[in-house]
Amino acid sequence: MSKKVLLVDDSESMRKIAGKAISDAGYDVVTAEDGKVGLVKMQQEKYDAIISDVNMPNMNGLEMVKAGKDHITNKYTPVIMLTTESSDEMRQKGKEAGAKVWMVKPFNPEQLLGVLRQLIGE
Repeated sequence: MSKKVLLVDDSESMRKIAGKAISDAGYDVVTAEDGKVGLVKMQQEKYDAIISDVNMPNMNGLEMVKAGKDHITNKYTPVIMLTTESSDEMRQKGKEAGAKVWMVKPFNPEQLLGVLRQLIGE
């Protein structure tokens, strides 16, 4: 059974690029276009990893991760923040929200897959 990854980003092109790289590596990818939709998906289904942007409409990625970690379904699921934000302050906020890894866009798909494999033990 393949591992399931939730990919949350308001950019359709980013969801397509990152989603293709992840699915081509053998993972099942579920996408969401903002933090609000991502949170609903986090509460409904268990994922092996979550990859999220920070800056999104309706609910940002940090708010989504924090609220999602308060729900038992994905409380211990590793989170990768994939964002244009690079300040130490934002990284700290991500850590406090529950993110394990902070990656800055533009990203290298192979690097993302390497981090993903490490986090979910493959």
